[in-house]
Amino acid sequence: MLLAIDVGNTNTVIGLFDGEQRLGTWRIRTIRDATADEYGVILHNLFTTGGIHELKLEGVIISSVVPQLGVALEELCRDYLKTAPLFVGPGIKTGMPIRYDNPREVGADRIVNAVAAYEKFREALIAVDFGTATTFDYVNRAGEYEGGCIAPGVKVASEALFNQAAKLFRVEFAAPSRVIAKDTGSAIQSGIVYGYASLVDGMLTRMFAELGFRPKVIATGGLARVIVPETKHVDEIDDDLTMQGLRILYRRNRPTGGE
Repeated sequence: MLLAIDVGNTNTVIGLFDGEQRLGTWRIRTIRDATADEYGVILHNLFTTGGIHELKLEGVIISSVVPQLGVALEELCRDYLKTAPLFVGPGIKTGMPIRYDNPREVGADRIVNAVAAYEKFREALIAVDFGTATTFDYVNRAGEYEGGCIAPGVKVASEALFNQAAKLFRVEFAAPSRVIAKDTGSAIQSGIVYGYASLVDGMLTRMFAELGFRPKVIATGGLARVIVPETKHVDEIDDDLTMQGLRILYRRNRPTGGE
């Protein structure tokens, strides 16, 4: 079995694989000051609830954009999982050349998504991830990571709106029936959902123009299924993209080597 952990700024996604078969996926809040013991209890409860009572781990791979959790995750793997973790970061074999001015600046999650998307389609593409930030990452036809862009995530922008505008209130992330809304709740929903759909389409249009052609566009992330249906340029949603990317990267770096 392989345990894959993707630590984002807002949520942590945990996946368990038996070969290429995914046995389960769980999403929890990222707790920046959590201890190894707390994570151990969380994992035990998740696996037990999921009907997994015996772990026979081959390895653990971790992608994290929260550096302060590194020690707790190391201790979790050592004390509870009895397995040395593989962290996605400098030195890991990705199988993908990184054409960034400083490759160390690229977030682990962006590389994981790019690797998974190219492995799946084997063509030029843009991966859009709706996470704490909304990221756009371009991989060329040769499978080289060329770079991309980063915008504030839907929830980040929404929280800023609610916190700074005293008379506005939190709403469900859902598309209202009209863009020109007749009540405040629907007006906020319109701005959030249709506004972010327009942001995505606008950024993609600019990327297409700069590239001189239209690559395939694949989306992932927590709010992809809310925003993407209102876009024009996203071809496909893959909720499992990051987990599959971690599985692929572990395969490329496991002690036995190769793919």
